Amino acid sequence: MPGDADLQIEEAFRRAQKAHNNKAKLVASLKNGYNKLEDKTQFHEEFIRCLKYAMIIYTREPAVENVIDFVTKFAASFEIPVNEEAEEEEEEEEDNEFLNFLFNFLLESHGANSHAVRFRVCQLVNKLLGSLSENAQIDDDLCDRIHEAMLVRVTDKYPNVRIQAALAMARLQDPTNSDCPTIKAYVLLLENDSNPEVRRAVLSCIAPSAVTLPKIYKRTRDVKEKVRKLAYEVLAEKVHIRALSIAQRVSLLHEGLSDSSDSVKEVVRAHLLPAWLRLLQGDVLQLLHRLDVENCADTAVTALHAIFSMATSPDDLMQNGVRLDERKLIPVNSLTCENVLYWRALCEFVKSKGNEGEELLEQLLPEAAIYAEYLYSFLKSITQLSEAQRTDMTQLEMVMTQEFVGQQLILLVGCLDTSEEGGRKRMVAVLQEILVMPNTPVSLIGLLVEKLVNILRDDAQKIQMVAEIISDVREPIFPISEPVDENEKRRKQVRLAEVRVQIMEAKQTLEDCISCQDFSRAAELKDSISQLEELKNQLTLEVSQPAENVKEQRIEKSDPETLLKCLTMCAELFKQMSIKRGVCPTMIALIESLILPSVSNPNPAVRNMAVICLGTAALHSKDLANTHLVLLLQITQLDEPKIRISALRSLIDQLLLNGLDILQDKPVPPTSQTPDSPDISDRQPEKQAEEESPVQSILKMLSEFLDSEVCELRTETAEGLAKLMYCGRILSPKLLSRLVLLWYNPVTEDDQRLRHCLGVFLQLYARASRANQECVEESFLPTMRTLFNAPVTSPLSEVDASNVAELFVELTRPSALVQPAVVQAVSVHDSLALRVCNEILRDVSAPEVRLYCKTLSWLEINTEPGPANNELQLLLKDILQEVKDKYCTRVIEKLCNQLIGDHGSKSASNQDTALLNLDENNGELMNKDETKPKRAKRGQKKAATAKNGKKSYKADMSSDESDEENIPEEAPSVRPSRRAKIAALDKTKQDLTALINQEANGS
Repeated sequence: MPGDADLQIEEAFRRAQKAHNNKAKLVASLKNGYNKLEDKTQFHEEFIRCLKYAMIIYTREPAVENVIDFVTKFAASFEIPVNEEAEEEEEEEEDNEFLNFLFNFLLESHGANSHAVRFRVCQLVNKLLGSLSENAQIDDDLCDRIHEAMLVRVTDKYPNVRIQAALAMARLQDPTNSDCPTIKAYVLLLENDSNPEVRRAVLSCIAPSAVTLPKIYKRTRDVKEKVRKLAYEVLAEKVHIRALSIAQRVSLLHEGLSDSSDSVKEVVRAHLLPAWLRLLQGDVLQLLHRLDVENCADTAVTALHAIFSMATSPDDLMQNGVRLDERKLIPVNSLTCENVLYWRALCEFVKSKGNEGEELLEQLLPEAAIYAEYLYSFLKSITQLSEAQRTDMTQLEMVMTQEFVGQQLILLVGCLDTSEEGGRKRMVAVLQEILVMPNTPVSLIGLLVEKLVNILRDDAQKIQMVAEIISDVREPIFPISEPVDENEKRRKQVRLAEVRVQIMEAKQTLEDCISCQDFSRAAELKDSISQLEELKNQLTLEVSQPAENVKEQRIEKSDPETLLKCLTMCAELFKQMSIKRGVCPTMIALIESLILPSVSNPNPAVRNMAVICLGTAALHSKDLANTHLVLLLQITQLDEPKIRISALRSLIDQLLLNGLDILQDKPVPPTSQTPDSPDISDRQPEKQAEEESPVQSILKMLSEFLDSEVCELRTETAEGLAKLMYCGRILSPKLLSRLVLLWYNPVTEDDQRLRHCLGVFLQLYARASRANQECVEESFLPTMRTLFNAPVTSPLSEVDASNVAELFVELTRPSALVQPAVVQAVSVHDSLALRVCNEILRDVSAPEVRLYCKTLSWLEINTEPGPANNELQLLLKDILQEVKDKYCTRVIEKLCNQLIGDHGSKSASNQDTALLNLDENNGELMNKDETKPKRAKRGQKKAATAKNGKKSYKADMSSDESDEENIPEEAPSVRPSRRAKIAALDKTKQDLTALINQEANGS
């Protein structure tokens, strides 16, 4: 090849490194020279030689990236579109010669030992394939080779190589083929790759299909924010809303709009929702129909608020939603689940804007009195099904729809302006009347009472009005018929005849008086006749009455539906009232006459609501709680699971509000004995009497519930204990250990609520205070022992103990505290290190020693001089003498060097080695008094005592270690004297001098 051409290639590569150079001109100039050459072999070799300089650099340097882009553009310039004339085929083959040569070189280099070369190979393949036109054609054999090479590289050790390989295969995937190797590789990377950037790369290029869509959807729950964000973007841009099930649509909106990351929320709000609306021609009601709002009203409202927040003017809010009539109401016959939910969400959104939304809110809602009549007319029309009709799913669905619409209309009451006295009174009267109506569904009772109580302003009036409504519902007025006595009726008839005769006589006398002009007497007779006429009319009415006399009388109803309505009203009243107010006589009367009798009702729903009422009422009075606490405890152990859970919630609420002191001197129902019962809170007085205290019994009962086969009961107990521990009511390392093991237990894998609750609790609890971190530290060893001792048949045997240890280390980091305390001499990690060292010394041959040593290497140990530092160094030296595992020795030595200090790490290592040799060969230098056993160090547990005479674990060692001293386990290894240290140092110096002299003479 001529020398000018060599310079041209090298010059082109040199200029390509500069960003300001026009790469198109460089490509054209270099290609022009290439086309003039007859023999292109030397050009290829020189081009590859220059390219290799860039390929050996791993970092993303701008100059290197510019060269890669130049090479890509130069190679892509040889592509000829497939629609050119046939006579150009030969020319195309010649031009493709360079492209094929470059691909061949890259494919031969993809297995290089250098990760930089592998990265650049995959990057070039990715860019080359991406720069080719959509209808570009590549030789089948070459395409297969590229495919095979990239399938290998997606399993590379380095994430950047996997990223480029995954991107390179984007044009090689076949979404229609369920057995496509590229799709399988993508799915494998999405589910298993530990690097989030690799998962993002796969998400960006994977084609949605029936196979890949569930995998893409699953990435919306990725642990990394960027991956979740990209997954939502891919679903918004590439996936039609019809391709998703209703459950998936609801889940995407619910989890996306409630994500912990603001950027993910913004993607859902600004990308996913607008994309779905575009596919539905901007019809918001149609979008709500796609979500099945009856079963996900809260999620739908959140989505609507997100849509409303993007509106630029009030007209946009009114444009695509409800159609109101001149009364500012939706006609009753036009109400649907979608438009009433939109109406409610829009009103709540506008009301949340405060003064800014007052004008618009007036256009959306009528006056309170008009709306009250509207609400009454709809709720009165709700169909009441009989038992036979409830089996018809069509009618049942119709009633459920009516109840949902009614629920939304009731919620709209909170948006009304009830400041005007007349409208407020009318609304209160209508709500009262609706609550008393027999066809009002039980599902709406709670909401109705809530709105009624919120409208009323006086607490006494609230209690009195709800109590009267409960009385009217439970004891309605019925007409009672009573038979009439025949003798009494006969007497009335005789009396009526007498009155008629008297009237006739009086009229005759009146005529005589008038004729005689006795006007004063005539006036008296006229008054008398009037009285007789009234008496005659009354007697005529009584005589004409039927044989039965109808009277009104209140009759108490005790059917389950009536009791459920009354209890629901009672529970809602107690929830809305402030607990600082206490209980009044009316509330006590409700408890005694309604709630307590219903606790023993045979209907489970009634019993459950009665327990809820009792637990809520007990929060208003500590005396009331003391009275009925034993009853709640009994229910937690004896009734149906749902009712037990309600009682358990009430119990947890009591402990959260009043603390464990409320349990003092209370007889607790007996629970089964467990060998590993949790200890009493350190905040409680120490009462280790012969019989178990009530607090201990309660904690034992809660601990047993954690092993319950009823999933809901187990979850509720775990959540309750987490609340009690986080609020400081309980401080128990054993219970904390149980919660950690429950979190890791494979049995709870499908219990998302439990996993989420405990996951959040552990982080918040450990970060809250130093005392909480100390509790976590104390629970470390019990947790690890449980895992190590778990039998093969136990689910805990599948738990990764290393991951559990890493969790404890992260939770106890001093830097993890929300408010780091003043610098203390001993950190939690220092104390944990002492515990771990003592645990290692219990049995240095145990298999878990390696994990404990690894745990020590993760700790942030304070290297400042002090008692804790000195004690830890002594324990580490004891471990060095006992442990024979190389990995453990290396970790312990490194930790010793850190404690001693970097300046003396090398000499300290030599000293330790010399001391070990000295202990073996120069034992005569030890003082006799120094060989006496020392007392156990702080935190170290004794495995044997002098009383039982058991020998330490050193006695069980192999015979090659028999020259070492057998020291009882109570005493740690003997510490060498100062003379021994000086002698050992002299010995190491002599050995080193001799070695240097020997090397000098040899040279």
